[in-house]
Amino acid sequence: MLFLRLSSALLLTATCFLMTADAIETVTTCDNTISVQRLNCAENGVISVQEALYGRSDRVTCSEGRFPHQLADTSCSQPGTLDALRRRCNGRKVCELNTDTIKSTDPCYGISKYLQTNYTCLPAIHRIVCENSFTSLQCDEGQVINVYGAHYGRLDRSICSFQRPAFETQNVLCSRPVSSVAERCNGRNSCSIKVSNGEFGDPCYGTFKYLEMSYTCLYPE
Repeated sequence: MLFLRLSSALLLTATCFLMTADAIETVTTCDNTISVQRLNCAENGVISVQEALYGRSDRVTCSEGRFPHQLADTSCSQPGTLDALRRRCNGRKVCELNTDTIKSTDPCYGISKYLQTNYTCLPAIHRIVCENSFTSLQCDEGQVINVYGAHYGRLDRSICSFQRPAFETQNVLCSRPVSSVAERCNGRNSCSIKVSNGEFGDPCYGTFKYLEMSYTCLYPE
């Protein structure tokens, strides 16, 4: 089994993130028809989701305007929420999601629920590559690639829009995590990826897409 350790500089940076009082960000979004949660690391790294709850763990959070019986169950949690948040947001600088996309079941019928996410921002190499292009991931000699996350689709009209017709950039609700980048590149010093529907599938036919990914370089031990 290949064990990886962070380079001393990266480890020091990561330690500083963990030691600061604001290293862990918490975002809570009350459950309603227009609930949108936003995680943001635009200025200092990429998102790494640590904990996530869809349900209720206390009687205080998102309690305004609720009846007592709607707050009674404080051990209400939907299974799989953490994995769903990590698939959708890890490795991105900004992640916005409607809470409806996270709901797979009703973990406690009649209880007022909320989505609460704890995340931190990790230092990483962040890259966006337009469809039908090639990209290379490269680490310094002696280091290997560790992919934090990769997503293929479109969430922004302006990215990879040069000389594209408007109808190819209008759909900004089209993106899905892809595992093939990590499968191909993790543990290697360098690798090349073709950004295409043939490589990742087509999450939104007729939309010009892009790959958003982030990775770091580690020393193998």
